[in-house]
Amino acid sequence: MADEDDEIILSELSDDELVLQMHDDLYDGLKEEIEEGVNILLGRGWVPYDVLTKALVGGMKIVGDDFRDGILFVPEVLLAANAMKAGMFILKPLLAETGAPRMGKMVIGTVKGDIHDIGKNLVAMMMEGAGFEVVDLGINNAVEKYLEALESEQPDILGMSALLTTTMPYMKVVIDTLKEKGMREDYIVLVGGAPLNEEFGRAIGADAYCRDAAVAVETAKTFVARKHNSMGA
Repeated sequence: MADEDDEIILSELSDDELVLQMHDDLYDGLKEEIEEGVNILLGRGWVPYDVLTKALVGGMKIVGDDFRDGILFVPEVLLAANAMKAGMFILKPLLAETGAPRMGKMVIGTVKGDIHDIGKNLVAMMMEGAGFEVVDLGINNAVEKYLEALESEQPDILGMSALLTTTMPYMKVVIDTLKEKGMREDYIVLVGGAPLNEEFGRAIGADAYCRDAAVAVETAKTFVARKHNSMGA
């Protein structure tokens, strides 16, 4: 019975306490609590972008760091990302209205012949959690599908994943096609998946190989910052 007395009433917490509690709730993958927290902060007059960055992105950064350090594993991260998604669902239309700044945009998909998507989904969720807009093409993507999405979405980043050694070479097909069309320099190309390594990433002409979702987020941030700086220079 003691536990019931200790139940935290989110609406009774101060703003700072609530943000910290939301970090904990995200970490624990508590979807409904995150939705409630988002709505409370909005009700208190918080601008959507602050709710996103301070409560959600701030919380996912802790999740990402612990995932990178081997404290959390894929199932926990998927739960946290799911809770984050529920919060994002409330914020998305509001962010669109306010024209909030975003980190950048990514098109991501598993390559042709490969139907594995847990790693890709994790990257997509973690990227959203870091404030990127993500367009997920799903699995089994032929080069045409990638090209179509790049043309229509105009992203900063193209992400490709593969879990099979037999489908890995298809990443090179996509990158070579971009080169042929003179489009390669327009995008940051990140690749990932269990059988890949840095050497393979370099050999096929990707900008970087990302060994997991946490690394993908950090790598994406670094490259996008570099891209913006060179454009501004």
